[in-house]
Amino acid sequence: MVGVTQREERILELLRSGEPYSVVRLSEELGVSSVTIRNDLKNLDAKGLVVRTRGTAIAADCPQMAQRQSSRMAEKEMIARTAASFVKDNDTVMITNGSTCSLIARYLFGRKDVKVVTNSTLLLPYARANTGLTVTLIGGEFRPQAEAIVGPAAVAQIEDYHVPVTFFGTDGITIEHGLTTALIENADVVRRMCAQATKRILVVDSSKFGRRGFVRIMPITDIDTIITDAGVPPEAVEKLQDLGVEVIVAK
Repeated sequence: MVGVTQREERILELLRSGEPYSVVRLSEELGVSSVTIRNDLKNLDAKGLVVRTRGTAIAADCPQMAQRQSSRMAEKEMIARTAASFVKDNDTVMITNGSTCSLIARYLFGRKDVKVVTNSTLLLPYARANTGLTVTLIGGEFRPQAEAIVGPAAVAQIEDYHVPVTFFGTDGITIEHGLTTALIENADVVRRMCAQATKRILVVDSSKFGRRGFVRIMPITDIDTIITDAGVPPEAVEKLQDLGVEVIVAK
């Protein structure tokens, strides 16, 4: 994670486990003094990653999202890196919430004057660390399970922007039912961000193929490009290409 030391990352992993960790227990677990742990927690609190209480702390992110962030990380990193290659200096893009989408910002270091419109709170740590990004975080209702800003106010604000590219994710994708998600409000935001873009790029790891979620986002034919990993079945790639969708396998 950008802007977080190796020890701070380990503290976050322990806090996300759900077990109670006092300053004393963290000190014993990591083999450093209580003073060092308190300083680490102070730094993590300032970065918005933990909430400190008397003698202990809790991770500021939702356990569900933390689990999604940690799964299939190698694939998500490759996909995000490939997606970031589409962004050049002075570009303006939209990036929806999602564990893979948020990682795109990680690979924008070195770009100059890139403007990002997003509803993802996971993306913010990378924005803090990268002076080359100007991030517009849309307003609305916060959903911790998705680390996302959603709702009618969010959708209305998105309509004020127009961009060449929107990067977006999905909880599930099938040829028959298109893209689906678990959160109704999230579907509304994704649809609106895609409507405001000239090019729509789906970033999705292969585990999402064949899944069907609760709410439909859009049909396959509304996608211009899919960036995924090598785990996607060849027959699925062929069907997508037959529908006019470009498929890029990240390496």
